[in-house]
Order: sequence, then structure tokens, then C-alpha cells
Amino acid sequence: MAGFDGITLALSKGRIFEETLPLLAAAGITPTDDPDKSRKLIIDTNRADVRLLVVRASDTPTYVQYGAADLGIAGKDVLIEHGGADLYQPLDLNIARCRMCVATRQGFDYAAAVRRGARIRVATKYIDIAREHFAGKGMHVDLIKLYGSMELAPLVGLADAIVDLVSSGGTLRANNLVEVEEICDISSRLIVNQAALKMKHALLQPVIEAFAGAVKP
Repeated sequence: MAGFDGITLALSKGRIFEETLPLLAAAGITPTDDPDKSRKLIIDTNRADVRLLVVRASDTPTYVQYGAADLGIAGKDVLIEHGGADLYQPLDLNIARCRMCVATRQGFDYAAAVRRGARIRVATKYIDIAREHFAGKGMHVDLIKLYGSMELAPLVGLADAIVDLVSSGGTLRANNLVEVEEICDISSRLIVNQAALKMKHALLQPVIEAFAGAVKP
């Protein structure tokens, strides 16, 4: 966003974008395009001083950290994996709610594996979250990083378990997997670039306050 002196907000397509729309409306911001229907990666709004960047969910913290965006909306899962360095996180927006869970194929005795201290293989794209969780339980695990179709790993013997986001649980059930442990609740947070908060305080603060007033408990 070189040469743009207004507010740049980074967010991802899909559920986060849709559930952010009421928060944007509360701040008097209306996007001029729907990212699911447009190929634009920079979306104008009804306000000349506000633009949106459409980025991958996992990239949102990076755009905000390095100042390419002043604000961003990212899931707690993404922020944990990113590390959250140099990011101010003033609000839990209570949107895109789900949970981080451990799941296995039907018939795998996860409880017995935990009790006897067995070494198990776990497939996930959330390596840091999984490592911390199993270390806290004193379990020995081999972590296998995957980027998609996590449910396939236990079905073909690649892993004994997966660590992944679960919303309704429908995908797990459709693939004969069961949720065996919940790690943490996940929701999306507002993140702010620290330098922008100082340099653009007069622009950013009303938006942050409008979001805060619109957050549903």
C-alpha cells in the first residue's frame, strides 16, 4: 500500500470476511466489492481513507507485522503459529468461532496410548500448537506437517491422530474420525501494527472503538 495514507485492513476471504462485514458497517465502512466474486486483492470501500487487503488467512499477521497493513483480522490459531511478534491484539471479535481438537480414526484407543506413554504420529499444519499441547501432557509424538485434507492421514496410516480446527464435526464424521480431545477454543482477533497505532492513532482509534461496540458476547 505504498503511497496510501489512510487505513489498510488485511483479512481473508470466506467466513472471516463475511462475519467481519457487520463490524465494518458499525465503523461506517462498506466494501465496494465481494472478494468471493472479484479477483481484486485490494478492495476500495465507501471511505476514501480505508482500503481492504485480501490475503491468505495465514499471511494476515505478516502483513500487519511489517506494516503493509495497519489492521488485520486473524484467527487465534494463526496468531499462535505466527508468534504474534510486534502485534497489538486489542479485541477478541468473537467471530469465526471453532475449536482446536485432536481426532483419530474410529477404533483407535487414544486414551490407552496416552496412559502407556506410547509414541504416536500426529498430522497437522498447527505444529507449534500441537507440540505445546502434547509436551504439556508428557506425550512423545512425531509431528507430520500437512497443509490440507488432514482427515486423510489416519485413514491411510500416515498418522495415528490429527490436530485440526473443528466446527460442526461433520467432516470428521464423514471420514469415520472421532474427536478425542479439545485443545482450545478459537475465534478471530483484531490485530494492529504497533507503529501505525502511534502514527495513525486519530484514524485507527474510532475504528477500534466501533468494532469493540459491535462485538457480540
